[in-house]
Amino acid sequence: VKAGKISDLETIYLFSLPVKEFQIIDHFLKEKLNDEVMKIMPVQKQTSAGQRTRFKAFVAVGDSNGHVGLGVKCAKEVATAIRAAIILAKLSVIPIRRGYWGARMGMPHTVPCKVTGKCGSVRVRLIPAPRGTGIVSAPVPKK
Repeated sequence: VKAGKISDLETIYLFSLPVKEFQIIDHFLKEKLNDEVMKIMPVQKQTSAGQRTRFKAFVAVGDSNGHVGLGVKCAKEVATAIRAAIILAKLSVIPIRRGYWGARMGMPHTVPCKVTGKCGSVRVRLIPAPRGTGIVSAPVPKK
């Protein structure tokens, strides 16, 4: 990237090149990238002296134009966990394929087909919708 051999982020995805440094994402997405702290939860480990509390941070980053990443990090302090989660989220940025709902007019605006994701007991289903609908869900997944 620094030598100028790679000119855009899509080239990295086209050739499946690994992104090892978060500065690469900063270089291509610059000020367009914004981050959102989804949740901060305390987690505890039982030790012989009692409990050891650490904080787990979930952070999502995106440019509102087809790139999104999710980072999860656990640390002794909240600020450290958030900083590290932002870095991990930038390293995991992926392109999102978009399609149309109804007529093919204008730019693609929604997911191309119904998609279901599952992690633990949580299921998330993405369904194509008309332009301007937004996300129809509870407040936390809406973030």
